[in-house]
Amino acid sequence: MNRFLDWILSRKTIGQTTMAGSLALLLLRVWIGLMMAFGHGWGKLIGFGEKAANFADPYGFGNTVSMGLAVFAEFFCSLAVILGLFTRATVIPLIITMLTAALIIHGGDPWGRKEMAILYLAPFVTLLVSGPGKYSLDRLFMKD
Repeated sequence: MNRFLDWILSRKTIGQTTMAGSLALLLLRVWIGLMMAFGHGWGKLIGFGEKAANFADPYGFGNTVSMGLAVFAEFFCSLAVILGLFTRATVIPLIITMLTAALIIHGGDPWGRKEMAILYLAPFVTLLVSGPGKYSLDRLFMKD
């Protein structure tokens, strides 16, 4: 368990990341983070009061808690991903949220309804595996 936590919180990458690879990871983090934070999380955050009562509750936590978890992942974790701050740890709530949306909320829907969640899932899983790259706060603040 300690090795897993060390890996989640580390800035280590698989092999050596080239400058182009690090720039690509920066672009991926910023692009997907902005899209998720302001395309999905921000609307939930500012409309929390009026939307929470009708928000889906797939795990039985209650509508308000479920929406709060979605806002935490979609807005706050996305901001951390943009900055490259605790990247591997902050993509985990995003991965869980996208899996929940695709497999539970839209599980019985046609492909087109779950496609967006699966498309968002891919870069978050990529960042979990790769780490944030050289141009990140993780790289700046964390030591080997």
